[in-house]
Amino acid sequence: MKRIAIAIDRVDWHARRLHAAFLALDMAPIFISLRQVAFAPEGLRFPGFDGLPDGVFVRAIAAGSFEEVTRRLGVLHALAALGVPVWNSAGAIERCVDKSTTAFLLAKAGLPTPETWTVEGREAARLVMAEAGGEMVLKPLFGAQGRGLVRLAMASDLPPPEAVSGVYHLQRFVAPGKREKFCDYRLLVCRGDIVAAMRRESENWVTNLHRGARACAFDPPPALATLAARAAAAVGADYAGVDLIDTPEAGAMVLEVNSMPGWRGLQSVSEVAIAPALARRLIA
Repeated sequence: MKRIAIAIDRVDWHARRLHAAFLALDMAPIFISLRQVAFAPEGLRFPGFDGLPDGVFVRAIAAGSFEEVTRRLGVLHALAALGVPVWNSAGAIERCVDKSTTAFLLAKAGLPTPETWTVEGREAARLVMAEAGGEMVLKPLFGAQGRGLVRLAMASDLPPPEAVSGVYHLQRFVAPGKREKFCDYRLLVCRGDIVAAMRRESENWVTNLHRGARACAFDPPPALATLAARAAAAVGADYAGVDLIDTPEAGAMVLEVNSMPGWRGLQSVSEVAIAPALARRLIA
C-alpha cells in the first residue's frame, strides 16, 4: 500500500476525515507532526516509516519559534527535493502565510485585489494612510480566521509597533455594496477545479465563520470560479481556500489565499464530500 503522511498539529475533525478518505482509496495514512521529522546523515528520518512516505498532505504546521517553523518548512523543501509529492509545497505555504507576498503575487498576475501596502514602522504606515486616503484594514502579516483585523479611519488610529511586531500590513477597505449583511465567498480550489464553495454572511464586516458568520450554499458563476483558480495558481498552491468579494465599483476581487484551509463550515453547506475529493486528486 502507498503510505500517505498527513502532517498535523493535532488529530482534529479534518484529520480524521482525511485519514478515512485515504483509507477508502487503499492508501495507508499515517499522522505525523513535522516537529517529529529529523534531518539525519541518511537524509530525512520519519517516525513510523521505513524510509520516506509516498506522499504528504499538509493539513497544519504547529506553531513554534522562527527557527522551529523554518526547520519544519525545510523538511517539506527536502521532501520535494527527494521527489515526494507534497500538498501544499513549502514554497506555496510560505507565499500564502506571508500576506505581503500573497498580495504582491496576486497583483503581479494582474488579478483584482484591494490596494495593499506593507511597511515597517508607524511613521511609514502613517505616510501610507495620508497619501492613499480612505479607510484601511490593518491585518497581521501572519494571521488566520479573522483574528487581529482592525479597521482604520485615520492615521491616528494606528496601533503602536509592538502590537504588530513592527510590520503594518494595510489593505484598502472594500465592501460588497448596500446590503443588509456583509458577505463574501470562500471557494476551495484544487488543481484548477472548484471542489466546493460557500457564501459567508455576517452582521459584522469580518465574515469568518469563527467570528460568527453564517455559511450559505453557493454555486459560483464561471467568472468567480476562474478568478479563484487563477489566484491559487498565482501562489503555486495545489489546493487553496480563496476568499473573494464582489464590489459594486470594481467587481469581484481576491481578498485572501489560504494554503492550509479548513473546510468544516464549507462541508456543512456542500453536497460534495470534500476530504475524499482532495485525497483522490493527490493520489492521481
